[in-house]
Amino acid sequence: MQTPEAPQTNLSSLREQIDAVDRQLLALLNRRAGLALEVGELKKREGSVVFRPEREAQVIDGLKSNNPGPLRSDSVAPIWREIMSACRSLESPTRVAYLGPAGTFSEEAALGFFGSSIARVPCANFDEVLHATLSGAADFGVVPVENSTEGVVTRALDLFLTTSLFIIGETSLFVRHNLLRKQDSLTAIQAVCAHPQALAQCHNWLSNHLPLAERRPVSSNAEGARLAAEDPTLAAIASTRAASEFGLHVLAPAIQDEANNRTRFAVLAHPDRHPAPKASGHDCTSLVVSVTNRPGAVHDMLVPLKTHGVSMTRFESRPARSGQWEYYFYIDIEGHPDEARVSTALRELRSVCAFFKILGTYPLDAH
Repeated sequence: MQTPEAPQTNLSSLREQIDAVDRQLLALLNRRAGLALEVGELKKREGSVVFRPEREAQVIDGLKSNNPGPLRSDSVAPIWREIMSACRSLESPTRVAYLGPAGTFSEEAALGFFGSSIARVPCANFDEVLHATLSGAADFGVVPVENSTEGVVTRALDLFLTTSLFIIGETSLFVRHNLLRKQDSLTAIQAVCAHPQALAQCHNWLSNHLPLAERRPVSSNAEGARLAAEDPTLAAIASTRAASEFGLHVLAPAIQDEANNRTRFAVLAHPDRHPAPKASGHDCTSLVVSVTNRPGAVHDMLVPLKTHGVSMTRFESRPARSGQWEYYFYIDIEGHPDEARVSTALRELRSVCAFFKILGTYPLDAH
């Protein structure tokens, strides 16, 4: 008959094996870090940049495709993002601007894309994110561009039209909104503070559970959490990170109207300080165009894409604000301009447009 001590002995043995593997992993990680430092020295002599999103995307794609398990392939990307982030930080801390303060989904997106070994540059609004990246106060900027529930973030699209920054990456974040408050009670809430997008994404829940509370738009969800921490009559809609940051109770988790609520973020850089990513094999090209107001103009604009077999994955229109009922069209296509079919399609598309601007070419989200 098995003694009671046998399971404990077996557990102890497994823990010893895990400890031994951890020591091996740490040794290998330090070896990798040493090689990364050598790469960094070569890059300095060549004058090339530290962060190459297409290279990191290729590394992660290769590891995922050759993963023997039992580690799930969708766990590979965040693990290696952190490893590469830690190695990059040995050369130079990457400064990333995003909509702050601490605890916003924009901060979470920045950490998910670059890893946690970055210098954080929280900003009060989208305009400040772009200004910090343009001025060199930050190496990169992260801004939300599209939500699966509420559609495009119009302010971001309008800023893309005139900025010299370009997109070098994207990341998609599952957004779970929570109702936060200083007091652990739903009673006597006078107002709910959040970013306008978050208020819209939680419209049904707020109508059913807090119909009399004011919906107060603020610059960010984390700013709403900060206000709720100071005033017991206020509640906020924000992440669990914000709840921890500001010492708030989670009164109701996951109050977003759509269960699979996701937000897509663009990663921006200055072309004088960061080259456009090279083709990774799984790329997206974003552009904004306009055409003269004549019959068939939009059809003619799309013909080159069909002719050369280029798939369009996104098509949005925004008023040109000219007073003439003219529009800008924001388009995402699959592929990289280094590919012959994409290059030819873009050249023909440019020829039929009154305005044509490539916003960026970048690897598709590897998460």
